[in-house]
Amino acid sequence: MADDVLALYARTTPDSTAVIVDEALGGRPSATSFSQLNSQVNRLAHAIRDLGVLQGERIVWCGPNSLEVLVTIHAARKSGQVAVPLSYRFNADEMAYVIDNSDATLVIVDAEQAPIVAEIRGRIPKVREVLVFGGDVPDGARGWDDVLSAQPETEPVARDKSEVGAQMLYTSGTTGKPKGALRTATDSALVGALLGELGLRFGEEVHITTGPLYHSGPLAFASIAHSMGGAIIVLRRFDPTAWLRLVKEHRATNTFSAPTQVKRIVSLPPGELARADLSSMRCLIANAAPVPYALKQEVFEKLGDWFLFEVYGSTELGIVTVMKPADQLDKPGSCGKPYGGIEIKIIADDGSEAVPGDPGELFIRTTLAMDGYHRTTEQLTELEYGGWKSVGDVAKVDGDGFVSICDRKKDMIISGGVNIYPAEIEAVIYAHPQILDAAVFGIPDDEWGESVYCVVQAKEGEQLDLDEIDRFVTERVAGYKRPRGYEQRDGLPRTDAGKLLKRLLRDEFWKDRSSAV
Repeated sequence: MADDVLALYARTTPDSTAVIVDEALGGRPSATSFSQLNSQVNRLAHAIRDLGVLQGERIVWCGPNSLEVLVTIHAARKSGQVAVPLSYRFNADEMAYVIDNSDATLVIVDAEQAPIVAEIRGRIPKVREVLVFGGDVPDGARGWDDVLSAQPETEPVARDKSEVGAQMLYTSGTTGKPKGALRTATDSALVGALLGELGLRFGEEVHITTGPLYHSGPLAFASIAHSMGGAIIVLRRFDPTAWLRLVKEHRATNTFSAPTQVKRIVSLPPGELARADLSSMRCLIANAAPVPYALKQEVFEKLGDWFLFEVYGSTELGIVTVMKPADQLDKPGSCGKPYGGIEIKIIADDGSEAVPGDPGELFIRTTLAMDGYHRTTEQLTELEYGGWKSVGDVAKVDGDGFVSICDRKKDMIISGGVNIYPAEIEAVIYAHPQILDAAVFGIPDDEWGESVYCVVQAKEGEQLDLDEIDRFVTERVAGYKRPRGYEQRDGLPRTDAGKLLKRLLRDEFWKDRSSAV
């Protein structure tokens, strides 16, 4: 069997930097080489087996971005387990649900979240051991340093290739309880095609984490960085000022970000942006939510016009389309084209294939699709034949083959029998210079079924006039799409990955109704 990829770089480029942790961001300062990283990973892989975790069993890991998180991800691959990331922002009930639902037998957790795991220990009976890193170890758990120090640095015996790299990522739960999306293999040729589209180069990449690694996109591109022999700059939590400093200091070349973090970067004071140097950045990949056209314009104006990519994809189906920098401003609203043999089909409400320019449910045929959801009969919507799958997004394709996501099918508003796509209205609102964030959704209307409602968040230091916001939107959208009500809040509910939890806002208005249209 071929070398594990980390072992390969530990042998061929042992002194090259693999991980950089910045002291100012709360982590332990370090520049870890591939040789040093591989040694730590091997120790943990041996420890996992000594703790009685069998091949194919689930390991839950939880914590902000750190060196130990990266070591855990690699060690689970080498030891032959299925790695299950867990959001460190979850409360006790949410953590207990994912750990138990995943059938995990081992939890590896940051000391910051360890007290919650200790609190729920009686509710996760399948877990045999808890391993804690980075601080105090609660009773009944084991300490990272003590466990690893007793293990050798030698390569663990290779596992069956079918188990290598298996992961189960829980969806963000934007429409209900999260579901575990299991993937035991990937298509290396298609991944190679994606790297070519993005212009990533073996041995030359320096990746900086922008989002939390428990989310599929940040995890995938951090993993890609190591698979290409590149370094990873670890931000424990995102901070726009620190992000700019580290890009400049370490000559970062790529990252993966939700639009929320990009918006925070471009919203920094002009003086901070003037001190930035993004000349090394070749590929800033934006995803997790549609990237408003106004934000793209702001990135081009304030940061540069050569590195902004947008991709469309999902935890379940991987990355489906790529939008390159040269096309960003010429194709407003688009998230790019499929690549590497991935196929798409737009299906209208009557079941026929939609004509170019008309919206419908987006179906995808790709070799990056997950195996399935864990422990549930619920699976992706599929067409009757051909392996076409859908995550429930509404999209349209123009005559040049560029895809535009109209909205999530479940977020669509039906008012007076007319379909209204909130993302289209939100894109207009984002263009307002005082707006930081916005959410458009349907609320009960006895006459029309639903009416359009909008919640906005102002940029720091701005005072909003909601009547003026209404006039701004009215000038730019058709009358039937205009929000009938506006509300300002200090913040909107989003996941750490940047996905808007619109159902939490919508449920406030529908909770006393017998049905939600």
